Amino acid sequence: MEPVYRSIEIVAAGAARAVGTRITYQGSENIPRHGGAVIAMNHISYLDYLPDGLASRRRRRRVRYLIKQEALHVGIVAWIINRTRCIPVDRRAGAAAYAEAVNRLRAGELVGVFPEATISRSFELKEFKSGAARMALEAQVPIVPMIIWGAHRMWTKDHPKCLGRRQIPITVRVGRPLNPVGTAVEVDTALRRAMTRDLYAVQEQYPHPAGAYWVPARLGGGAPTPEEARRRDEAELADRARRHAGRS
Repeated sequence: MEPVYRSIEIVAAGAARAVGTRITYQGSENIPRHGGAVIAMNHISYLDYLPDGLASRRRRRRVRYLIKQEALHVGIVAWIINRTRCIPVDRRAGAAAYAEAVNRLRAGELVGVFPEATISRSFELKEFKSGAARMALEAQVPIVPMIIWGAHRMWTKDHPKCLGRRQIPITVRVGRPLNPVGTAVEVDTALRRAMTRDLYAVQEQYPHPAGAYWVPARLGGGAPTPEEARRRDEAELADRARRHAGRS
């Protein structure tokens, strides 16, 4: 039954209703009813886990997310991670988390992965890490591409939270499962192609007012271009390294 996971599902669905958020699900039937699968998601906000998890709930499945280990420093978050059987990842040494994810997949679970690893400031797809493709190949399970759009209007990097009753719509689009065939590079390329196609389709269907900070530059919005976003990411990493060195 997993009471903690079930409680989070109930709270997330209730919170969406309370703030007037309408979540539109497209292709949720592509989430397998049974057996292991990698759920590969784009990453645009701090809230992505919630609508993605609600999409899987529609298929009576639960996702075990790979979550950065730093989250364990927050007591309540650590408690939730442990009781929802998510998988903490040490980004400097991720072999143990990778092995655990493969074991979960072989045991028939869904494992949620953000191939971009961090939130995209441009709201376009960043470069992918190869973990999703490699674990699908090793466990011999499909990869399910999943796109979320709209949650970044509520809470994302560089912008204040907007969690009140703003009736911000969210779209979750689930693509067809990709079979783990070929090399890791080939599987990763196929995944990126599928996610790019679905992301563009969702963005075109969704309103994109000119100049809005949450609209990609490609569509006339005010978001940074991928190159500008990359420079901001590099500056953020450099600043984090300086602060870490200072504490040391």
